[in-house]
Amino acid sequence: MEKFFELIEKRESCRDYDGCPVDKALLTRMVEAARLAPSACNSQPWHFTVVTGEKAHAVAKCTQELGMNKFTDQVPAFIVISEEKATLSATIANKVKDQQYAPIDIGIATAYLCLAATNLGLSTCILGWFSEEKLKTLLGGLVSNRIRLVLAVGHAKTDEIRPKKRKELEKIMTNVD
Repeated sequence: MEKFFELIEKRESCRDYDGCPVDKALLTRMVEAARLAPSACNSQPWHFTVVTGEKAHAVAKCTQELGMNKFTDQVPAFIVISEEKATLSATIANKVKDQQYAPIDIGIATAYLCLAATNLGLSTCILGWFSEEKLKTLLGGLVSNRIRLVLAVGHAKTDEIRPKKRKELEKIMTNVD
């Protein structure tokens, strides 16, 4: 049980990669973990486009508008996470409950990707700042639906884990008996 909490404590958003290639089998293993993530009405409204090699350098440039994410120049792999159409039952549930389940499902799947990467000895950074238009053009029709996130994946330059800066538990949790 404690191993899970050790994994959570070890996972961090890496912004300093060594630039070495990532084994495609490890990237596939990460997507396998995301595939198994919970999903409202089992809709699984996601698609994962794994980008390595020369295309990864081009993806990095798509995340750097207005001077953002310059560290991505050293990232050897990306997983572009797009939102697919939800199942009919999930779409109906969205309307009835006034709740958008697909973005929640994508967030859960992304957390699974990150934890799987950490477990495999890789580092990640979830990117929400990117040019969706440029990414779609770059990927040439492989991604037709809305791109929600881009996940940077690689090997960190150092194994040192930064202390996490989080709100105190008492500020985010209420107990009700």
